[in-house]
Amino acid sequence: MLAAIGLDERQEAAYRALVALGAADVTDLAHRLGLPEAETERALRRLESRGLAAGSPARAGRWVAAPPGVALGALLTRQRQELERAQAAAARLAEEYRAEAAECAVPDLVEVVTGAAAVEHRLDQLLLGARREVCALVTRGPVPVPEPGVAYRVVVEREVLSLPGGAAALSAVLGDEVRVRVADRVPARLVVADRSSGMVPLTGPGAEPVALVARASGLLESLSALFEAVWRDALPLRLGTGGEVAEEAAAGPDATDLEILSLLLAGLTDASVGKQLDLGLRTVQRRVKGLMELAGVTTRLQLGWHARERGWVTRV
Repeated sequence: MLAAIGLDERQEAAYRALVALGAADVTDLAHRLGLPEAETERALRRLESRGLAAGSPARAGRWVAAPPGVALGALLTRQRQELERAQAAAARLAEEYRAEAAECAVPDLVEVVTGAAAVEHRLDQLLLGARREVCALVTRGPVPVPEPGVAYRVVVEREVLSLPGGAAALSAVLGDEVRVRVADRVPARLVVADRSSGMVPLTGPGAEPVALVARASGLLESLSALFEAVWRDALPLRLGTGGEVAEEAAAGPDATDLEILSLLLAGLTDASVGKQLDLGLRTVQRRVKGLMELAGVTTRLQLGWHARERGWVTRV
């Protein structure tokens, strides 16, 4: 329990015994702990260095425990301060790494990872380092396990659901908080974290695992675009706790959305659209944002192109 503040099992046992006894000499404490006296004294010296025990001023050779509320509280405070300093140092290093990555040469933008253990380790690092969103295309093989506080979007190949226990296993791994879609075919396994790094395998089944890790570059942008294209055309999927699968019909804009799109493409501002349709400005902006999410785009220009391609604006 006290390993977090640097005590091993013997040192913790010695401290607990001193707290229970109030005071004890080395011989009595060694007998109580079932340890040689030399090891018991080493444990006591370690406790003394941590401020948890001290020689009794009233009687030579006896040891007393420092009050746990004071001594342990001070050690925990020190541990928290050290952790905060370590976190600050890690943040500075991350900033330096990002700055360096932005200026690095082409060979530094990609990394080839060879071997099953190395590939798995590198994937774990990529997932643990994500702070905002992880996007994944899943064919056969392990499914990325979501990290708390990180948004996940996953497209699974339909064949995964047809495997024995495939749906139940997928539901157990991903959980309700992950947005899942299904596609008839996923072009490749792919993981992209925070749009700053991505990983894609280079070998097929049966061969020694080799994966390519791409950092901020045109290659990573292409991988992100590939995911968005597959995500946009895939069908939403609901996974029940027992592995039940329900595919939802492809969502589309309603009549009001189509009117808003038509007026925006005609050159009206959000405020003017709201007045024309008797809608509040925030309602218009919220609906436009929803349309962008539905289309899988990040700009209004892309939304306009997508609306034309899908025939949304020709239906009003």
